[in-house]
Parts: sequence; C-alpha cells; structure tokens
Amino acid sequence: MIRSGTTLAMAVACLALTACDSAAKPALSTAYELPGTAVYPEGIALDSRTGDSYVGSYADGTVFRAAAGAKTAEVFLPAGADGRKTTNGLRVDRDGRLWVIDSTSGVTVYDTGSRAPLARFEVPGTQPHFVNDLAFGADGSAYLTDSIRNVVYRAALGQGPELTVAADLAPVLGPRDPKTFELNGIVADEAGTYLLVVAMSAGELYRIDLTGAEPISKVAKTGGTVLHGDGLELRGDTLWVVHNTDNTISRWTITDNGRTATREGEFHDPALGIPTTMVHSGDRALIVSSQFDKGGPMGGQEKPGTFVVSALDGF
Repeated sequence: MIRSGTTLAMAVACLALTACDSAAKPALSTAYELPGTAVYPEGIALDSRTGDSYVGSYADGTVFRAAAGAKTAEVFLPAGADGRKTTNGLRVDRDGRLWVIDSTSGVTVYDTGSRAPLARFEVPGTQPHFVNDLAFGADGSAYLTDSIRNVVYRAALGQGPELTVAADLAPVLGPRDPKTFELNGIVADEAGTYLLVVAMSAGELYRIDLTGAEPISKVAKTGGTVLHGDGLELRGDTLWVVHNTDNTISRWTITDNGRTATREGEFHDPALGIPTTMVHSGDRALIVSSQFDKGGPMGGQEKPGTFVVSALDGF
C-alpha cells in the first residue's frame, strides 16, 4: 500500500524506468581473457599507479598482465621463471613492486618495469607448508598466510632470505587434520595496524594486532559465516569475502577497529566459476574465476571453458 506522496513519487519513477530492482542488481561480466587452455588462475593484484592487473596461474606459475581496458592478458612472467612451480597470492606494494607467491617455496619480489627479480624469501624448515596469500603492514612489510602450518609469515626487503613467523594461529584454531587447508586470504586495514585473516574450513575471521598490544582474537561476526572463504578485499570499513566453492561474494561492514563484522549482503552466481580472490579497480571488482572444478586442482571430468577474470559492478 502506498502511504505517502514521497512513496508515490518513487513508485511512479520505478514504473517509468520499468526496472528499478534490476537496475540496482550487481552485474557480472568478463573483464578480460587469459591465454591458455589449462591456466587455472588463483591470485590477482592491481597496480593502482597504472591500472595494470596481474594474475597468476596455479597450474604452472605463469604470471599474466592486463593493461587497463585490455580484453586479453599477456604473459608477464613465463611458467617456471625463477624456479616458480605455482602462483598463488600476488600484490603490488606501494612502491610498485610485484610480490608473487609460489605455494611450494615462498615469495619473489619483481620490478614491474624490467621484470627482474629483486628479492626472494623462502619458507623455513622442511615440514609441509602451503604459502597462500599476502598483505602489507604500515611499514611496508609483507604478511603471508600458510594454509597448512596455520601461521602468518613476515617478509621485508633487506631482511634475510627466510620468511619469519609473525603470528602462530595454530593454538587459536586448535587441532586440525593435516590435510585440511585453513588460513587463506589476508588483508590489512588502511593504517596497516592490524590484519584480518580467514580460516576457510572453520568459517571464521581472525584479527592480528600488528602493534603488539593485543593477542590474536576471533572477529565477532553478525549475520552470516565466512565458510569456504578464500580471498579477502578491504576498503575502508567494507570487507568482501570470496567464497570459492559457493560461487559467492559476501560483503561485510567492519567496526570496532577490526574486532566486529556484520554481513550486509551477498552476490551468488555459478558463472563466477569457483572464484578465488578479487581486487577493486575503481568501483569495479575484478574476480579470479579459477575453474578449479573442471579438470583442475579439484578434479572433475568437465573440460574448462575460456579462462577469464570476471568483473562485478554494483556490489
């Protein structure tokens, strides 16, 4: 029932447009294609200075680059370069250097102009590990998740060649099946004073205080879960969680300096193709469509289609 002149005006406007609801819905499209028939992309990074985005192949370690507005990415670093077997998380730091994770060994830092490696950091010890994603703190240090050891490493240019453990979440998480991948996506607040990391099988977010003033703590969530959470994206007080096997992106409001999170909405579409992570280019989200379930790391008999980075507008 229409109860006021304002409501009536809005109703008339909706009738005139014939699609108020649809106009407000998020729109999913293809941002650009990735060359190759078995790419299985996993990570993505954006260089905010140029608009270039970088995508890594989990299958063979190739790193692709797509200029802003490009319809097809090009090979930036070939498969196997610098001994890289896979590519997981990627990030461009504030000085324009590209950090590329190889889950089997560590992370390499590249000059995006010359493509030359500038530094490399190795995983310490010989026990099983899986380095997954990274974010940067206030001092420019990189923080990387290990999905098997359930620790967060730190790396900084100028330090030794080994990653150092900055935070051990294993005691907080409790006993885990060694075959279970747990810690995954990681982000830092704009000030770089705390990290949020997702525990994907537990369906939890954890806060790591980088000032040393507080212990690791579980984020208090309202309105939903982060089960199957993979990549994270944080802009201001808005957090996006990429739920891989659910083909879903959820959006959360972060409050109390990272201690609480309220789920505000979600976008679900099978066309996301097992999304693994995302990054914003302006107001548009660029989302990695991995197709891991089509003959890739998750198996499956169906053949993959063209590998793409998807674009999501309005969410």
